[in-house]
Amino acid sequence: MAAVASLASLETSIVSPLGRHSATLIFLHGSGDSGPGFRKWIKQVLNKDLAFHHIKVIYPTAPPRPYTPLKGGISNVWFDRYKIAIDSPENLESINETCQVLTGLINDEVKSGIKKNRIMLGGFSMGGCMAMHLGYRFHQDVAGVFALSSFLNKISAVYQAVQKNDGLLPELFQCHGTADELVLYSWGEETNSRLKLLGVSTKFHTFPKYYHEIRKPELEKLKSWILTKLPEELEKHNE
Repeated sequence: MAAVASLASLETSIVSPLGRHSATLIFLHGSGDSGPGFRKWIKQVLNKDLAFHHIKVIYPTAPPRPYTPLKGGISNVWFDRYKIAIDSPENLESINETCQVLTGLINDEVKSGIKKNRIMLGGFSMGGCMAMHLGYRFHQDVAGVFALSSFLNKISAVYQAVQKNDGLLPELFQCHGTADELVLYSWGEETNSRLKLLGVSTKFHTFPKYYHEIRKPELEKLKSWILTKLPEELEKHNE
């Protein structure tokens, strides 16, 4: 297996906040995409960047690695998988490697003065799965986790981590199209139901006739939820 890239080589595309920076959103792309490519797609859907007055949006690019569904071809993917199926085992070694790399990104934000509970993790497709691993296994004190057109494998390590946890867990926001032929709607629904049964507070939004894609109404719902979890903070003045 090719070694995952170091944090120093993790490329990012950043949308800076329009005002004082008090929160950060890390938004992970789907398989084969890139941070700049994903940002461009969202910009095309919204006719503008996904931008906030106080939230920095970071779009990292997954390091290139051999990807089994492409017969070992090199692709920008967060982890390897044996096949795209809910009943397939997870390639946990590659998932854990990337969790370490992305933890460095989270730590950089904390070092810059952003509290952990003012950081949100999310993504589209494989990026949403990665965000669930990162949030529910390693960073259970983040502001929230979102997953668009995503799923967890039936025996995911995420379920095991949540089951062992006896503290508060971040809320999960999910969206899924009923016509998705790559990541079936039922897979997303099952992921949400199982996490809910294990005590995660969840929101699941169904989008009839949507395929494996992102559309404006979905992003508008997401933006509203983000602002409920990461509201703008009033500036503190010294007396």
